[in-house]
Amino acid sequence: MPGTVGRVPTPPAPVSAGPASSGAAADVYAHDWAGTSLGPRPGWDPAVRAAAELVLSSPVPMALALDDDFLLLYNDGYAELIGDRHPEAIGRPAAEVFGEVWQLPGVGEAVERTYRTGEPSLGKEVTLPLRRRHSGAVEHAVFTRGYSAVRDSDGRIAGVLVVAAETTQVTRQLQSLSDLAAALAGTLTLDDVARVALRHALASFDADRVSFGVDEIGGGWRMVRRLRGELIDEADERLPPLWRRFPPDSAAPLVVAARVGKARFVDDGEPLRETAVDRHDQKIQALAAVPLPGAVVRGGLTVGYQAAHAWSAAERALLHASAELVGQAAGRARRFETQHGTAQLLQRSMLPAHLPDLPRLRIAARYDPGVDGNAAGGDFYDAFLLPTGGLAVVLGDVAGHDVQAAARMGQVRAALRALALADPRPDAVLAGLDRLVTSLGAEGGTHELFVTVALGVIDADRQRLTLASAGHPAPLIRRCAAGGEPYAEYADVPTGAPLGLGCRPATTTVRFSPGDTLLLFSDGVVERRRQGLGTGLDALASAVAGAGSSDPRALCAVATAAVAGATEDDVAVLAVEHALRPSRSTSMEVPAEPTAPSRVRHWMTAQLTEWQVPESVIGAAVLCTSELTTNALLHAGTAARVEIDLSPERLLVSVADSGTRGTVTRAQTDTLSSRGRGLGLIEELSDAWGTDPTVRGSTVWFEILIPDR
Repeated sequence: MPGTVGRVPTPPAPVSAGPASSGAAADVYAHDWAGTSLGPRPGWDPAVRAAAELVLSSPVPMALALDDDFLLLYNDGYAELIGDRHPEAIGRPAAEVFGEVWQLPGVGEAVERTYRTGEPSLGKEVTLPLRRRHSGAVEHAVFTRGYSAVRDSDGRIAGVLVVAAETTQVTRQLQSLSDLAAALAGTLTLDDVARVALRHALASFDADRVSFGVDEIGGGWRMVRRLRGELIDEADERLPPLWRRFPPDSAAPLVVAARVGKARFVDDGEPLRETAVDRHDQKIQALAAVPLPGAVVRGGLTVGYQAAHAWSAAERALLHASAELVGQAAGRARRFETQHGTAQLLQRSMLPAHLPDLPRLRIAARYDPGVDGNAAGGDFYDAFLLPTGGLAVVLGDVAGHDVQAAARMGQVRAALRALALADPRPDAVLAGLDRLVTSLGAEGGTHELFVTVALGVIDADRQRLTLASAGHPAPLIRRCAAGGEPYAEYADVPTGAPLGLGCRPATTTVRFSPGDTLLLFSDGVVERRRQGLGTGLDALASAVAGAGSSDPRALCAVATAAVAGATEDDVAVLAVEHALRPSRSTSMEVPAEPTAPSRVRHWMTAQLTEWQVPESVIGAAVLCTSELTTNALLHAGTAARVEIDLSPERLLVSVADSGTRGTVTRAQTDTLSSRGRGLGLIEELSDAWGTDPTVRGSTVWFEILIPDR
């Protein structure tokens, strides 16, 4: 039966109260217990007093709820758990201290049941609001509690001992595994896997340094790391990770763990002393290096701290589970990149390496693979000079997103060029292609070979454009006469049937004056699900007419973003501007060397000075070009090509790499991020800029208007 804390006439045993006590114990000893139903502390039953001494001396969060009112006393660990309720909670009824929390299932009722029956119990995990003492912030913490009856010297129940353990961190880590699996499910490349793995490791383990590494297919290793406190904004997250290369026999803990397939845990020492690349590595004292399981990719994860750290069994288990998930994702990514590389190599071989460089006709093209980028598409473009002196421009689409579609596209493009060089009339070329496609379909035993083509021949001297189409969308022409407002109109060219279906193309000749720009595009530019084709065509015409520049590279970027919504089809655009006045152009191949940006600056300064470009334009252009060159070498890791095109109206500079870094984005310039800021600088110094992701890598360009002299 529950009883009261009886007082005994015998003198109490000495206790450790007094000046030596501190924290919650000192508050308990100093509390005026005489004003409670328990009476002065020296008069408590010896068994109860001994239980109180045990609680106050224990490092484990404990509390005693004594007497019928469940008056509280507790130790430092429990004081930390109850936050700002301490020290006022000492000696007060538990129901008053915890208020609504006491009424929650598994809290007050569990204490009352143990007090009434004397049976110990272990409560299930429960989430309770907790105000942290050090920060004052209220958060929902997870606790596990154990309850045991406390008996006096006569065996009567005098109260309940509560042992509490906060499992918030463990619960969060388990939840983080679920979040990690979900995030990894959306990764395609090893860059994606690295970003997710590093973000997870840094957050889940609250670490000072984390790293992820994998083997190189050609030998050696590459690793990327994240540090506590690094300012990584949204644009930085989309940039490729900064991989560091290591030799096959590197002594780096991650490489050793991956090579031997065994985890290594260092509690205190200098685990990165031999392979440290900077002071951040040198400061690490505790490190865990866990290999990635799986046969496709060898690699590992590391988690490090700048202070000594004992690796618990729970942490080791979480690390191994994380490595298991990351290893599976890395294997999928390696297979994807292998297939993607094959598809991209095939695609690159089908498209022209360089477009003609002409003084009066400026040409640019853009190709964005559709679907997931893991298949070779059938869209193609080409531009080449004819024996007559004209320029042939073509854009076509072979249905399909597989190797067979790409192979047919290559056959069609090669045959088209051969036919045009023999007879440049667009209708004659398309008629010959129709016979070829019919033959290919018969040879393959299929009637599903669907090919559309738009072909034009530009005669710059006569200022005219001859067009023919085989089932392809009509080309768009941006008219920009001197002194007038630009507008866009679709060429009135008979569409005709697709190739292979008895195409009988007809030609249309329209004027193509200086200041005009021709735009050929694939249906992926204007077609969207649940949207009529006319809506897309109108949006494209409106965007092109409203563009701030008639430069073909700028119009390609405008065209690909003109229609809202995602497309699952490939997107190809080819633009040709009939310049008002001739331009001068030159280029430089930039090797992947640390001195390359300096060489580019000197070359560009000399070239623009020779062309008598205003000094203000030279300064801005050289600075922007240096930033773009550094970006290309840093993020793509390949040689780059810098091209300059100067007209009386503007200076256009582009920097192209052959890497696979994906979409280039600009970091917010008001952050302290160390990456992506070059693009923010370019936005400030240039009049227009953009990116051009092609099958050969990425091109970033900018345009600076030349002031009137």
